[in-house]
Amino acid sequence: MTALATPLAFRAIDVICKKRDNIELSREEIEGLVSAYTAGEIPDYQVSAWLMAVVLRGMTRAETASLTDAMLRSGEVLDLSSLPARKVDKHSTGGVGDKTSLVIAPLVAAAGVAVPMISGRGLGHTGGTLDKLEAIPGFNVNLPVAQFRSMLETCGCSMIGQTAEIAPADRKLYALRDVTGTVESPYLICASIMSKKLAEGIDALVLDVKTGSGAFMKSEKDAAFLAELMVETGERMGKQMVALITDMDQPLGLMIGNALEVIECVEIMRGGGPGDLRELCLELAGWMLHLGRATKTVAEGRKKSADLISSGAALEKFRQMIELQGGDPGIVDDYRRLPQAQHRLEIKSAQAGYIASMQCEQIGTACVILGGGREKKEDAVDPAVGIVLHKKVGAGVGAGDSIATIHYNSDAKAQRARQLIEQSIEIAATPPATKRPLIHKVIGRSI
Repeated sequence: MTALATPLAFRAIDVICKKRDNIELSREEIEGLVSAYTAGEIPDYQVSAWLMAVVLRGMTRAETASLTDAMLRSGEVLDLSSLPARKVDKHSTGGVGDKTSLVIAPLVAAAGVAVPMISGRGLGHTGGTLDKLEAIPGFNVNLPVAQFRSMLETCGCSMIGQTAEIAPADRKLYALRDVTGTVESPYLICASIMSKKLAEGIDALVLDVKTGSGAFMKSEKDAAFLAELMVETGERMGKQMVALITDMDQPLGLMIGNALEVIECVEIMRGGGPGDLRELCLELAGWMLHLGRATKTVAEGRKKSADLISSGAALEKFRQMIELQGGDPGIVDDYRRLPQAQHRLEIKSAQAGYIASMQCEQIGTACVILGGGREKKEDAVDPAVGIVLHKKVGAGVGAGDSIATIHYNSDAKAQRARQLIEQSIEIAATPPATKRPLIHKVIGRSI
């Protein structure tokens, strides 16, 4: 699609001053700013000033929708109308051990709904879907758009990274936000996420907005605000939307680290795996099947998803996707074909009691320190390293019981990670009085 033209009367200084003075910007003014910056016609310092004005003044819902649309139309918007199936995707705001995409994409595709998933890499303490997929030897996440479309026709799902053609305005704006202290604005987060997702040519989107110590949005109030903003923005653009506010006060599942998380996803698709991960996968898939019109209700969607796991159809679809994207499908049957860490280190409880809480972000940071994520943008990821938890919040422990196992390739990194993990896990004499639910709230008119 042709990029937006910059209006002849457009002046960046006027747009900056209006936002500084908390005056609502028109669609044309926002389009002008985005198109001029994408084309290199205005300098970073002017857009930096505007971004900071947005952080300080906020945006109206109409401005947020206009910004999302302008960023969306700065590049190619995929036309997948030739695919007869409904196109539905899922986006998570990120967390520790959050690996649901690897289960959900093949699971939903096995039900006949197309899943065009453009994913991201790890950010800060949170893992990235692309990094997990690249732990599978040979798996190519850098497919051109034509091959991405062909994969959807053949397999029903494909998982790739953002291409140069998709929302180039977001690529430029995000890089600028990262170095100007303007990342945290919910309005800018919404426009960034939604512009990329809507460029996939989807009919519906399920959002998994995390809250808790391991989430970017620590408070449920902030998470709900972002969820409502994204739902309304998507609905304004004609998409069916729903958002689930889900718990990230402890890691999701038991395994943290790229190759380890691939293993846990295969275990879920084999009918096993940890209960919290299985529950969230079935809930998200249930919503996707409902919005994809494969089932009449979400409850039917959950049941159908469970049946597709029991029958082996989800795992076979995962195997097919791996093979079509150049990966080794043999990892499904033999985990030794995945990268393996050279060493293991047990973390044992110094006392008897109950796991009272976990500082989830610190556990994610421990995995980054091991090499499972990036401390600097240019860092290479070690797909083999990670952490396997043996206890979750509320579980009883005896003195000397193993709480976690570190998979590592560097002694120095393992010791740093061990200290963080030990500091992150609180053991008390009594179990926690209340258990936080995995799914806190569902937001959207599609309920």
